[in-house]
Amino acid sequence: MDVYEKSLQKHYEWAGKLEVTLRAPVNSLDDLALCYTPGVSRACTEIAKDKTKSYELTGRHNSVAVVTDGTAVLGLGDIGPEAAMPVMEGKCALFKAFAGIDAVPLCLDTKDADEIVNIVAAVSKSYGGINLEDISAPRCFEIERRLKEKCDIPVFHDDQHGTAIVAAAALLNALRVVKKNIGDVRVVINGAGSAGIAIAKFFMEMGAGDVVCVDKCGVLVAGENYANHAHEEIAAVTNKTKICGTLADAIRGADVFLGVSAPKIVTKDMIRSMAKDPIVFPLANPVPEITRAEAIEAGAAVVGTGASNQPNQINNVLMFPGIFRGALDARASDINAQMQRAAAHALAGLVTDAELNADYILPSPLDKRVVSTVSAAVEQAAHESGVARK
Repeated sequence: MDVYEKSLQKHYEWAGKLEVTLRAPVNSLDDLALCYTPGVSRACTEIAKDKTKSYELTGRHNSVAVVTDGTAVLGLGDIGPEAAMPVMEGKCALFKAFAGIDAVPLCLDTKDADEIVNIVAAVSKSYGGINLEDISAPRCFEIERRLKEKCDIPVFHDDQHGTAIVAAAALLNALRVVKKNIGDVRVVINGAGSAGIAIAKFFMEMGAGDVVCVDKCGVLVAGENYANHAHEEIAAVTNKTKICGTLADAIRGADVFLGVSAPKIVTKDMIRSMAKDPIVFPLANPVPEITRAEAIEAGAAVVGTGASNQPNQINNVLMFPGIFRGALDARASDINAQMQRAAAHALAGLVTDAELNADYILPSPLDKRVVSTVSAAVEQAAHESGVARK
C-alpha cells in the first residue's frame, strides 16, 4: 500500500485531524457561572474598556487562522474550499504539534480578492495571526498586501515567505559547504509564481549577488511587457546582466539553481553548464525538475529537494511554526523582513561547522530545537524592529 492509499484510509478513520478541547471545567453549576453566565460578563466589560485584554482573557493570544480559497492546493491546483480542507487541517495539526498553537482552518467559498480581504479582516479580531495558504498568484500578492494594511495582527503567506525563508537558510549553509559568498553568486529561479517571486525578493534581501527569474515565457527581463504584472515588477529588480532566452540560457554559468515549477525540465547538460560546485534545489513536488541522483551525476555539489525521504529537505514546516510562535509571543503586529531574516539565520545556525556537509545543510523538521530557536530569534527581532506589543 502506498502512502496515498494509506493516508486516505487514515483520513476516513480520523474523520478530521482536529478537535476542540476544554481549558475551563464545566462540571458544576459554579463552573457554569464562571465559564459562562453571569460571570463571563466581567471579562467582556474589561475587554470593552481595553481591547488588548482580549489577548489575556481569551485564547486569541495563541490562535491562528489558516485561510485559503482552494485555488492552488499542493500540486492539485484549483480544487475548491471543500477539497482544500484536509490540507488546511493538516497545517493546523502541524501548528499544534510543533509549536503548541491553536490553529483553525477557514476555507472560503469565493475567489474574489475583495471578498477574501473583507472576510478575513472582519474575523481578524478573533485571532492572533493569519496564515494565508494555497491562494493562486497573482491574487495572493494583492490579498496579502491589503490584509497587512487592514489588520493589526501578523498576516503571513506561507507559500511565499515560509518557502523563501527555509530556502534562504538552505542556501546560506550550502554556500558554507562550497565556500562561496552570497554576494558573489548568481541564482536562477525557475517558476515565477508566488513562491518563486518571494524567494527571489528574499534572496536579494539576504544579499545575493544577482537573481534571474524564469517562467513559461522565458527569462524575465526588465523593460519587457508581461501579462502578469508581478512578472514586470520582479523583472525590474532582477537579472542585472539582462540575460535573455530560455532556462538553459539562464542556468549557464549560474552558481545556484532553484526550481518551484514543473517536473523533469532540467537536464544533466544544464547542470554541467553551471559554475564550479553548483548548488541545485529542485523543489517541485511530487516530481522535481531534476532528480537528486541525476543532479549529483551531472556535478552538483549540494542538492536539496522537497522530499522527506532524501537528504536536505527544504520544507516550510521548518519555519512557519517557529515564525508564528515568536510573533505571538511578542504579540507582534506584523511579521516583517527583519523577523524573516532573523528566522533564516537562526535556522541555518542550528547546523554547526562540525555537522555541516553536502548531505546535511538543514536540521530535521523533527529536531526539537527548531521551533524554540526560530521563535526566539523572531521574538527578539520583533522587539528590535518595533512591532512587538508585549
